[in-house]
Amino acid sequence: MTVYTTIDSPLGDLLLVGEASPTATGGTALTSLSVPGQKGAAVVLDSWVRDDEAFAAIAAQLRSYFAGSLTHFDIEYTAGAGTPFQRKVWQALDTLPYGTTTTYGRLAEQLGLSRAAVRALGTAIGRNPLLVVRPCHRVIGADGSLSGYAGGLERKRLLLDLEAAA
Repeated sequence: MTVYTTIDSPLGDLLLVGEASPTATGGTALTSLSVPGQKGAAVVLDSWVRDDEAFAAIAAQLRSYFAGSLTHFDIEYTAGAGTPFQRKVWQALDTLPYGTTTTYGRLAEQLGLSRAAVRALGTAIGRNPLLVVRPCHRVIGADGSLSGYAGGLERKRLLLDLEAAA
């Protein structure tokens, strides 16, 4: 059964979607975390059940992150989303340390991808279903510019500034 909730954040109301999991902290594995107006965001379906309590542990971690006191999430994700290539890219995003950035080119190199594959890498990053907790906001342009964030560049800047302040 798919459950969902919304929580307030500096980015706006976050939509959290998940599935029950006996191994997840709090009993819910996260399927999607999206922000209002996000390109490709999840949309609540009639078959989903609102269950605020199912996300209590995840919401607590998100609040701590936005308060500047959490630098690493301990959240179980569901494994079903994405192509094998997208999952490979998303796993690489999970290794980016808090408060740091990398470029699309460096990430491609880290994954052993050719320069020609940087566009495909960017597309995979743009399809990340777990904004904030899977830190795609930490990937920037080669010249240091902000580019390509499904939640909007102003939100990307807010997340990078939050992490830099800590």
